[in-house]
Order: sequence, then structure tokens, then C-alpha cells
Amino acid sequence: MVSLASMPSTTSVLSTYTAFAAAAMLIRTVISEVQTIVGQFIPQKFQDKIIATLAGLFGNLPNSQMTLIIDESDGLSTNEVYQASELYLSSRITSSIDQLKVSKSPRQNNFSITINKGEKLTDEFEGMQLRWEFCCSETKQTSMDFESYSSSMEVVQHKSIQLSFHKQYTEKVLGTYLPYVVQRSKAIVEENKVVKLHALGHFGGEYATGPWSSVIFEHPSTFDTLAMDPMLKKELIADLDRFVKRKEFYGRVGKAWKRGYLLYGPPGTGKSSLIAAMANYLKFDIYDLELTYLQSNSELRRLLVSTANRSIIVIEDIDCSIELKDRQDRGTNSSDSQLTLSGLLNFIDGLWSSCGDERIIVFTTNYKDKLDPALLRPGRMDMHVHMSFCTPCGFKTLAHNYLKVTTHHLFSEIEELIKDVDTTPAEIAEELMKNEDADIVLEGLVKFLKKKKEMNCSGEANVEETKENNELEE
Repeated sequence: MVSLASMPSTTSVLSTYTAFAAAAMLIRTVISEVQTIVGQFIPQKFQDKIIATLAGLFGNLPNSQMTLIIDESDGLSTNEVYQASELYLSSRITSSIDQLKVSKSPRQNNFSITINKGEKLTDEFEGMQLRWEFCCSETKQTSMDFESYSSSMEVVQHKSIQLSFHKQYTEKVLGTYLPYVVQRSKAIVEENKVVKLHALGHFGGEYATGPWSSVIFEHPSTFDTLAMDPMLKKELIADLDRFVKRKEFYGRVGKAWKRGYLLYGPPGTGKSSLIAAMANYLKFDIYDLELTYLQSNSELRRLLVSTANRSIIVIEDIDCSIELKDRQDRGTNSSDSQLTLSGLLNFIDGLWSSCGDERIIVFTTNYKDKLDPALLRPGRMDMHVHMSFCTPCGFKTLAHNYLKVTTHHLFSEIEELIKDVDTTPAEIAEELMKNEDADIVLEGLVKFLKKKKEMNCSGEANVEETKENNELEE
């Protein structure tokens, strides 16, 4: 049994505790200083273990770490730093990573490898130790559209990347390291650029960005394979080249860095193939904007800001895809959609059109005269491209594409028939696919064109006869 006499006095206990606390404070201060000095020499994972051990002995040490939170989105638009970080880290993968996500499309030469959520990666840059971590969470969110007075419940993923480093490097990380990450990611994109086709909704694609889903765009069309007028083709290529080189010009004159093209002409004249050729030429992604899926102008704006820079936004068959309420019409649409012409015009060249750079907007139509003149003026549709019926030059391009021939004794006859008959490149291409023997195919094409010419002549004769009968009756 311990006697009271043998127990230390209160003064002695307090004195000992004070000395211990002072020693702990001194040790924490020394450790903090040592951290600052040797932080650049000791790997991050060993630093973490040492700090954790000392923290258990002496309590929480002064926090010397800074953590930057890089969210996937910045308001309505995609966060460029997040995209750059994700690409950059895919090139810094080491054996210390436990889980990786691997994918590959048929057109890709290499695997796409990304770090799974929860994984950490250490990077070194100019003597700094930096630790990256992928984070992802899901929440249910109610979305309200005040224009259509409707609500919907959806599961939203919140993705972010955390970047941790010693506080003393904060200025250097923000001023040097992150700009380096962004520039390096751009170089990676150019090295491994694969054009993607984005559409609304989820159709099982490999990639998903907000409301868009995407797949690798594998359309083989190029300007070399297009059956269109050579001069028009040359003019269009020059216009595209001029557009992508004029960033400073657009900024100087105060215009959004965008360009609008209207492709018009009969069905089968190659409008979709031209869009594919433009995308493959520029290495721009395609966003297929189907207006019939949209319920309001606000939804259109949300989709616009979620598209990436260096992209082509396509609205096909604008004359019949949706019935737009005119700007002067205050009545109700015959359809349930509240998408208006004013909303579409603001999407093309209003304030919302400036939310992004280096964008191309393409409208297609079979009937240009059915479009509202407000859609057609310069600044909205800057260049009107007429996709005409097949020409002799277009036929030669198709013959080379399909048959690998540049001359044939039937060419002159076919070219004369094409001048007299309105036939589309799609019809010519269909005839050229019927056999691999050039003689058989071209003979069949001559028969096809002659038959079509006879039908056209008989149709014109019937029209003339009807007209004469009507004049006699009058």
C-alpha cells in the first residue's frame, strides 16, 4: 500500500508536466523546421510515416501541408485544370499504384489507362514532392426547370482531384507546376488525339461528360474522298485553316472565336460525310445536338456550356427537326417543347455563344428556303455550302475510291450522262459497290444513268402534256 508521504507533491507534478509540455513544444518546433529543410530529400511516403509516428508520441504536429481541391466542373462549365490533371497523371503512372482502369477502342493503337478513385500518386517537380489523389462520390439531386415547370431526379457524380504539398511551395505550385501540368496535357492530347462523337443521353459509350455520352468517331471520310466540286473543297479547307489560326484576331475585333456553316442540298449529296471530313481534318470532336430532345432554352444553354473547345456542334435537318416558335409569336408551340427561335439564335451568336473558344456550328438542311432568314445571316451561318448533285469530277473521285481506277473507256460516256441527269453521289456510290470488276460496274452505271434519263424525259413530257391540256381547258 502506497503511503501519502511517498507520493510526489502537487507542485512537483505541475513542475514536471510543465517541463514535459515545454519539451514537446520544442520538439514539435524542431520537427517542423527539420521538415522544411529535408522535405525535398525524403520521399513523401516516408515523411508521412515519420510524421504519423511523432504525432502519436507528441500529439498533433503543426500542419505543414497544403491541399488544393480540383473539382471536375467549375459551375456550368468543365474545369480545364481537372481535365489537364487527369491526362497528365495518366502519363505518370508507376508501380506504386494498386488499381488502374484500362480501356481500348478498336481504332486506338494503345490502351487508355487512368487511375481509379481513391488511388494516390506521388510526383516530383523541381525538388518538390507532390501527392495526387482521385476522389469520387455520388448524390441524388432534384433538377428543376423553371421554364417548363418540370423536375427530375438524377444521380450526380462529384469527381475531384486533390493535390497536396508542403505549404512553402504554394506559390511555386500555383505559378509554375500547375501551368506545366496544363501545357503538358495539351501536348499529350495532340500526340494521342482521337476524335469522339458525342450525343445526348447514355448509349453505352466509353466516355461520359455531363449530359453527353461519347464513342470513338471512326468515320473514314476525308477531303480527299469527298465527291464535291474541287474549287469549293479548296475554298472550304482554306476557310477552316484561316479560322483555327485567328485566335488573336477574334480577340482583337471583339468577336467570339466561332464559325458557322450551313450545308444545304438534296438528300444523298454528302452533307454528313463533309462534317466527318471536317472533324477528321481539324481533329475536332463532334457534338450531335438533337433539338427534338430539348424541352427549353435553358436546357440548350446548359448543353452549350458543357461542350468542349475545339469542337463541331452539329444540328442536322434544322428545317424539320423541331417547330421553333417565332420571335414575334407569343402563342404556344404546337409541340410540348418550349425551345424558341430566339433561344436558338442566342445559342448561335448571343451572349451564351461566347462560353468557349474555337467552336464550329454546322446546320444541315435539304431545303434552304424553308429556314428563317434570321438563321442565315453572317455571324450565324458565315459560309453557305451548296452540296449539289454529282458532277463529272465527283464521279472520278468516287471511281478512284471504290474501284481504284482513274481512267476507263466508259468514263466519257458516263460524264456526259451525269451532265444530263440529276443523280446524287450516294446513288453513284451504290452502283459502284455492286461488283469488284470495274468493267461490270461501269457498264451497270451506264445502264442506270440511261434509265434515269429516260424516266426524267418521260416525266418532263407528262408535265408538258398536262400543262397543254390545262391551257386548252381554259
